[in-house]
Amino acid sequence: MFHSLPFYIGLRYLRAKRRNHFISFISALSMAGLTLGVMVLIIVLSVMNGFDQEMRNRILGMVPHATISLPGEMRTQQEIIDKALEHPLVVGASEYIETQGMVVANDNTRGALLSGVNPDTVGTVSILPENMIAGDISDLSDTPFSAIVGSTLARILGVGVGDKITLIVPEMSVNIASIQPRFKRFEVVGLFEVGAELDANLVVTHIDDLGKLMLYGGAVDGVQLKTTDLFKARQIALEVGRKLTDIYYVGDWTRTQGNLFQAIQLEKRLVGLLLFMIIAVAGFNTVSSLVMLVTDKQAEIAVLRTLGATKRQILSIFMVQGTAIGLIGITVGVVLGVIGALTIADILSWIENTFNIQFLNANVYFISYIPSELKWSDVTIIASASFLISVLSTIYPAWKASRISPAEALRYES
Repeated sequence: MFHSLPFYIGLRYLRAKRRNHFISFISALSMAGLTLGVMVLIIVLSVMNGFDQEMRNRILGMVPHATISLPGEMRTQQEIIDKALEHPLVVGASEYIETQGMVVANDNTRGALLSGVNPDTVGTVSILPENMIAGDISDLSDTPFSAIVGSTLARILGVGVGDKITLIVPEMSVNIASIQPRFKRFEVVGLFEVGAELDANLVVTHIDDLGKLMLYGGAVDGVQLKTTDLFKARQIALEVGRKLTDIYYVGDWTRTQGNLFQAIQLEKRLVGLLLFMIIAVAGFNTVSSLVMLVTDKQAEIAVLRTLGATKRQILSIFMVQGTAIGLIGITVGVVLGVIGALTIADILSWIENTFNIQFLNANVYFISYIPSELKWSDVTIIASASFLISVLSTIYPAWKASRISPAEALRYES
């Protein structure tokens, strides 16, 4: 009889109407708090995962995962490419030239990053060919001294496909009259747009054309690598470098974009911690409701003790009730959170269209919609941690119930 007693009575207390409606209100409040906390935490972390993924795809899609370089002196690029592609975790390799310079057009001057690429292989390390909004990456090979410009930079300079721009590099040309910066007119053959800062400060040319402008004489700055694992890019590049006969510089994306992604991860942890406080508050509400319930049920506890119920069984009764409250709240919260994470973009889009408001301006942010990426690992961690809080919140009230003396509790009962 007493084997299933804690579960039977604990669940019955959960369903039963109480004389003190305030206790019922506190119990409902703690359950609602768990539901709200779990739901909001899943949705917010999914949205932050979505932004993180978008930035990885857009920014790191244009930035090489790793580089093996020897600025201005590398002539063994093909050997490095061949060695790199032998590595099982390298999926692409392409030579490059890169320098800071200036772009001039229509009396407008703008600082820019000048990048010389091989049109035949750049697609293996960059998403540039997939994000052309005008022209094609192969046009760099068909037109001598041609360039592809970011959409924002083209708008600032007031140029389009077929227009001329002047590229100025920091190298100096010495002639009889004076010392002048080296410059060359290029024809714009394409525009790209990745929705990131690179749209406003990147100009892409054929590697041979930029090499001629900088008088490299066939040399390149280095080789860009794309790897299967973003966070092992530096290690992979070092492994490739060890197979080479000469000594080269090895770099990876963390040198240029590492601070940005560390900031995103830190923000995600802090936001998650703050939102987790909602669940902690719900846990305190569970403690309060169970403490008041124990006070309200002293007579029933005393009767159970006189009938032979042990302290452990009394403790289990209230732990079952508190845990059941937590399970219900967590389950509903997980269901609503998963649904919200999967539909948040559609919901906000409907709100924007219905009420004529805009949450993200594409001219300010790199995207115009709210991305969401649901990770079941996050859902598991949130649900597990919430359940642990629910169980822990039942220990003190249940312990207090188990310590009630039947004689003391029944003495004042009429």
